[in-house]
Amino acid sequence: MKNRSFIHSTGLVLAAALAMGSHASFALEGKLTIVTSYPPTTTTTFEKAFEKKYPGVTVEMLKKKTTAGIKFLQETASNNQVDMFWASAPDAFEVLKGDDLLVKYQTKVTGIPEKVGSFPINDPDGYYKGFAASGYGIMWNTRYLKAKKLPVPREWSDLKDPIFFGHVGMSAPSRSGTTHLTVETVLQGLGWDKGWAEWKAIAGNFDTVTERSFGVPDGVNSGQFGVGIVIDFFGLSSQASGFPVDFVYPTVTTLVPANIAIVRNAPNPEAAAAFIEYLLSNEGQELLLDPQIRRLPVNPETYAKAPEGFPNPFEDSTLGAEVKFDLALSKGRYNIVNSLFDVMITYRLEELQTAVRAIQEARMALAGKSNPQAEKLIAEAEALVNKMPVDEAKAGDPAFNAIFKKKRKKATTKVTGRQAEVEAEWDDMVKANYARAAELAGKAKSML
Repeated sequence: MKNRSFIHSTGLVLAAALAMGSHASFALEGKLTIVTSYPPTTTTTFEKAFEKKYPGVTVEMLKKKTTAGIKFLQETASNNQVDMFWASAPDAFEVLKGDDLLVKYQTKVTGIPEKVGSFPINDPDGYYKGFAASGYGIMWNTRYLKAKKLPVPREWSDLKDPIFFGHVGMSAPSRSGTTHLTVETVLQGLGWDKGWAEWKAIAGNFDTVTERSFGVPDGVNSGQFGVGIVIDFFGLSSQASGFPVDFVYPTVTTLVPANIAIVRNAPNPEAAAAFIEYLLSNEGQELLLDPQIRRLPVNPETYAKAPEGFPNPFEDSTLGAEVKFDLALSKGRYNIVNSLFDVMITYRLEELQTAVRAIQEARMALAGKSNPQAEKLIAEAEALVNKMPVDEAKAGDPAFNAIFKKKRKKATTKVTGRQAEVEAEWDDMVKANYARAAELAGKAKSML
């Protein structure tokens, strides 16, 4: 109760200061500590602008992946030294809210709509605020595609084409909150079984699963691989920075807000509140259009200053309209989705690639021919690759989901207890299925 009273009183102090006018900005002082998953191109720009506006405040950015940031705040809650959490994934904020690690804040800025697309910009309960919108899609290196004579991919299904074998890069949802949302978006858009089948068929064409989400745009920009699965601002900022790249939102995508929140027992809640107000101010919203940032503002008026061709979700009603993202569903199976992706794709990528490539080659050999026996073998192989260790109902079981607490950021990361047992069972099934699928597909090809 004392903590809540303190937050409330400091909020009133800030409100009074804001009411006094611009001279009050110099009253803020001390250190403002923010846990964030954002790259330096974003954090440094806002850090410098905010410190210029509030010279008495020193901003410290603690750079952590979204999943690692959640874990950090959970582990340090009893002696919290952090003021804010700043990331893109709303389901991450839901996890922290559920753990009572965030406090409510009522913004003073006006002009922000209630929704972007079909999604609320702010948490209806008041614990976190949207400052930008984000969508998920595909970026590609135009020179790479031309040199390799590859078509431009515009839908997720395009990335399943055998022509993209070895040309696609992506991070893992256990390593990136935005990648988690991308995976979850396709699962919700296509359904559990079809969505996972889509991801495994795409992953069969992977060149790599990157260590960080930043590694995907870096790989496309440098031409390490030609196509990357990314959050929109990676593609848009690379394009604006002069790299030979382009970006598209597939039909099955969603548009959700990128968020910020004040952490419970924040050492400097006044500065934290001021930072939120700054992000939502005209000045802060216009900074999102910086070529190195290129995020979608939540203030519709800001788009008047956007470059030509810049996406505007407040005018383009088709953007993200295909998927009505269910945040509660995503939150309820967050850990399961991460573990499944790692078991089936991240740490069995070579076996998956072998199986998918064998199926692709068998399908190409079958083209234009009639061979029911070969067709049957190929269908059996595809069914083995697509077979899921758990169904959607089981994945949404809170008790079962709670088992999966450890995220395997590396292949050497050890998990223990019931999680280790379940993942080992999954792995045995997946490994056997991939091997058998490759065998069946190879047999089918030999018949053709």
